[in-house]
Amino acid sequence: MRRALLVWRDSAPAKPIPSASRQDKIEAMDERNQQIDVQAKSHALEYVITATQILTVLCLLKGNPAWRGSLSLLFFGIAFMLFYKYQQYTAKPYRQVGIVFLAIGAALPVWFAVAG
Repeated sequence: MRRALLVWRDSAPAKPIPSASRQDKIEAMDERNQQIDVQAKSHALEYVITATQILTVLCLLKGNPAWRGSLSLLFFGIAFMLFYKYQQYTAKPYRQVGIVFLAIGAALPVWFAVAG
Protein backbone atom coordinates (compact mmCIF):
# COMPACT_ATOMS: atom_id res chain seq x y z
CA MET A 1 0.00 0.00 0.00
CA ARG A 2 2.74 2.36 0.92
CA ARG A 3 4.55 1.62 -2.30
CA ALA A 4 1.39 2.29 -4.32
CA LEU A 5 1.02 5.69 -2.64
CA LEU A 6 4.56 6.67 -3.58
CA VAL A 7 3.96 5.67 -7.17
CA TRP A 8 0.75 7.63 -7.22
CA ARG A 9 2.54 10.80 -5.95
CA ASP A 10 5.28 10.49 -8.54
CA SER A 11 2.87 9.90 -11.38
CA ALA A 12 0.75 12.94 -10.60
CA PRO A 13 0.46 15.23 -13.63
CA ALA A 14 2.68 18.26 -13.55
CA LYS A 15 1.21 21.73 -13.52
CA PRO A 16 0.86 23.20 -16.99
CA ILE A 17 3.68 25.56 -17.93
CA PRO A 18 2.39 29.00 -18.86
CA SER A 19 3.13 30.00 -22.46
CA ALA A 20 4.82 33.28 -21.55
CA SER A 21 5.44 34.78 -18.17
CA ARG A 22 4.80 38.41 -17.42
CA GLN A 23 8.54 39.06 -17.35
CA ASP A 24 8.90 37.57 -20.85
CA LYS A 25 6.13 39.83 -22.12
CA ILE A 26 7.78 42.88 -20.58
CA GLU A 27 11.13 41.96 -22.14
CA ALA A 28 9.46 41.47 -25.53
CA MET A 29 7.82 44.90 -25.26
CA ASP A 30 11.14 46.49 -24.27
CA GLU A 31 12.83 44.92 -27.29
CA ARG A 32 10.01 46.09 -29.56
CA ASN A 33 10.25 49.62 -28.14
CA GLN A 34 13.99 49.64 -28.80
CA GLN A 35 13.42 48.55 -32.40
CA ILE A 36 10.82 51.29 -32.88
CA ASP A 37 13.22 53.88 -31.41
CA VAL A 38 16.01 52.78 -33.77
CA GLN A 39 13.70 52.93 -36.77
CA ALA A 40 12.34 56.34 -35.74
CA LYS A 41 15.86 57.75 -35.40
CA SER A 42 16.80 56.29 -38.77
CA HIS A 43 13.79 57.85 -40.50
CA ALA A 44 14.35 61.18 -38.76
CA LEU A 45 17.98 61.21 -39.86
CA GLU A 46 16.94 60.57 -43.46
CA TYR A 47 14.59 63.58 -43.35
CA VAL A 48 17.32 65.76 -41.83
CA ILE A 49 19.71 64.67 -44.59
CA THR A 50 17.10 65.57 -47.21
CA ALA A 51 16.49 68.98 -45.65
CA THR A 52 20.22 69.61 -45.47
CA GLN A 53 20.62 68.74 -49.14
CA ILE A 54 17.82 71.14 -50.08
CA LEU A 55 19.38 73.88 -47.94
CA THR A 56 22.77 73.26 -49.55
CA VAL A 57 21.34 73.56 -53.06
CA LEU A 58 19.41 76.72 -52.15
CA CYS A 59 22.50 78.35 -50.66
CA LEU A 60 24.53 77.39 -53.72
CA LEU A 61 21.92 78.81 -56.11
CA LYS A 62 21.63 82.04 -54.11
CA GLY A 63 25.40 82.46 -53.97
CA ASN A 64 25.45 82.16 -50.18
CA PRO A 65 28.72 80.65 -48.92
CA ALA A 66 26.84 78.78 -46.19
CA TRP A 67 26.51 75.87 -48.61
CA ARG A 68 29.97 74.77 -47.46
CA GLY A 69 28.81 74.45 -43.87
CA SER A 70 25.63 72.55 -44.66
CA LEU A 71 27.47 70.27 -47.09
CA SER A 72 29.98 69.46 -44.36
CA LEU A 73 27.11 68.10 -42.23
CA LEU A 74 26.38 65.55 -44.94
CA PHE A 75 30.01 64.45 -45.04
CA PHE A 76 30.11 64.16 -41.25
CA GLY A 77 26.96 62.04 -41.31
CA ILE A 78 28.40 59.70 -43.93
CA ALA A 79 31.68 59.43 -42.01
CA PHE A 80 29.97 58.56 -38.72
CA MET A 81 27.74 56.02 -40.44
CA LEU A 82 30.82 54.34 -41.93
CA PHE A 83 32.61 54.36 -38.55
CA TYR A 84 29.61 52.61 -36.99
CA LYS A 85 29.64 50.00 -39.74
CA TYR A 86 33.37 49.53 -39.16
CA GLN A 87 32.68 48.81 -35.49
CA GLN A 88 30.09 46.22 -36.44
CA TYR A 89 31.89 44.50 -39.33
CA THR A 90 35.55 45.40 -38.60
CA ALA A 91 36.23 45.78 -42.32
CA LYS A 92 39.00 48.30 -42.94
CA PRO A 93 37.46 49.93 -46.06
CA TYR A 94 34.65 51.32 -43.90
CA ARG A 95 37.17 53.05 -41.66
CA GLN A 96 39.38 54.25 -44.51
CA VAL A 97 36.52 55.76 -46.52
CA GLY A 98 35.06 57.17 -43.30
CA ILE A 99 38.33 58.99 -42.59
CA VAL A 100 38.24 60.52 -46.09
CA PHE A 101 34.66 61.75 -45.60
CA LEU A 102 35.53 63.05 -42.14
CA ALA A 103 38.47 65.01 -43.54
CA ILE A 104 36.26 66.54 -46.24
CA GLY A 105 33.60 67.34 -43.64
CA ALA A 106 36.20 69.05 -41.44
CA ALA A 107 37.77 70.97 -44.32
CA LEU A 108 34.51 72.51 -45.55
CA PRO A 109 33.75 74.53 -42.37
CA VAL A 110 37.36 75.69 -42.24
CA TRP A 111 37.04 76.87 -45.85
CA PHE A 112 33.74 78.55 -44.94
CA ALA A 113 35.32 80.29 -41.93
CA VAL A 114 38.39 81.49 -43.83
CA ALA A 115 36.83 82.43 -47.17
CA GLY A 116 33.60 83.76 -45.75
